[in-house]
Amino acid sequence: MTDSAVIDIRPVAEEDLPAWTRAWGNGYLRPYAESSVDSIRSAAARDRLIGAFDRDRCVGTYRSSPQELTVPGGAVLPVSAISRVSVAGTHRRRGLLRRMVVTDLEEAFARGEPLAVLDAARYPLYGRFGFGPATAMAWFEIDVHRAGVDPLRTGDTSGVLLVDPREYLKAAPGVYERLRAVQPGALRRDEEWWQEATGQHVTGSASEGPEPFFALHLDPDTGEADGLLCFDAEETWEAMLPRSPLWVRDLIAVSPRAEAALLRYAVTVDWVTAVHLPYRAPDTLLPLWLGDPRAARISALSDYMWLRILDAPRSLSARTYGVDGSLVLEVADAAGYAAGTWLLEGGPDGASCVRTTRGPDLRIQVRDLASLYLGDDSATRLAVLGGTEEVRPGALARADAMFRTGRRPWSPRAVRGSRYQAGAP
Repeated sequence: MTDSAVIDIRPVAEEDLPAWTRAWGNGYLRPYAESSVDSIRSAAARDRLIGAFDRDRCVGTYRSSPQELTVPGGAVLPVSAISRVSVAGTHRRRGLLRRMVVTDLEEAFARGEPLAVLDAARYPLYGRFGFGPATAMAWFEIDVHRAGVDPLRTGDTSGVLLVDPREYLKAAPGVYERLRAVQPGALRRDEEWWQEATGQHVTGSASEGPEPFFALHLDPDTGEADGLLCFDAEETWEAMLPRSPLWVRDLIAVSPRAEAALLRYAVTVDWVTAVHLPYRAPDTLLPLWLGDPRAARISALSDYMWLRILDAPRSLSARTYGVDGSLVLEVADAAGYAAGTWLLEGGPDGASCVRTTRGPDLRIQVRDLASLYLGDDSATRLAVLGGTEEVRPGALARADAMFRTGRRPWSPRAVRGSRYQAGAP
């Protein structure tokens, strides 16, 4: 067995890409393909790839990408988005994950990225590095026969237009950008993302699976697209009765009218008996656009995007708060990035956060502050779990009122290629 101290943690060079890609595929049960290497090579031009190398063998992978996160109030912060994390089963319990995480977070902090985000494939791994769950996701399955949507009432789907991939590609990014500007938890989708999502640029993972259908919703007053829908479906019959499932890959709307029309369209597609709707905020209004909301059954509910605060004053002063107020937060951070006592003063119009010598109102672990940051959790709940302590009476209630938002944060995701499953990283 190789001593973990001699396993090299380093940036991935061009000649390492096939071994790095194979190691990541092994970790996530995905077959190796040359096209996957080409995809990673393209990403490596802008992303940071780290590998753990035991002599000439890659035994750990890690990728971080420059991203942008919308926070409550609409400000956009640069973040480090972490993905493709794996350690070979033959090399676990040797601190390789810790070494890769520590290396990357140090570099992110040095670059001036105040936050890091990731989708945690395993819950227990990342709390020890200061990450906390910051958004949640729900997966729905809609029983079309119970939905109470009449396909003959065309007014329910007014404004929906089926389009080809190129027409969709022209309008969809603009729709998403309008949502991203106001949706806490949203991340940027770049041009390459859209090229892959529409099949204009095919990677190894996106080349499989059925061809998707595309639809837009046009605002009847302006003619401008204000909603998008991407889905695929499978024609299935049993004893001359249709049993066809429809899988929503992406559904984004910037108006209630667009959201309702696009969902009702999906539910009224001919032959479809079940609509699968993934990656929604748990408080989504989508089921309520049906005649019978009980037809939308939650098939999975989970934490999703995890967040790590690296620069506390910059992060806390960037967002707005539900009510005017002030809090002195004593943040515990074993890695030191966000550690300190901070005076937060904020409200609906903005905020400031500076270091202070005043006594704390709350003592809070950095991972709890991450869960509080976008408004998806409450200080009162976190205190029960033990990572937050009320020092001054009333501080928990004040924190709840300041940090909570009217709607839960949501980090929109889309299904691409054949990887249609709850929580696929």
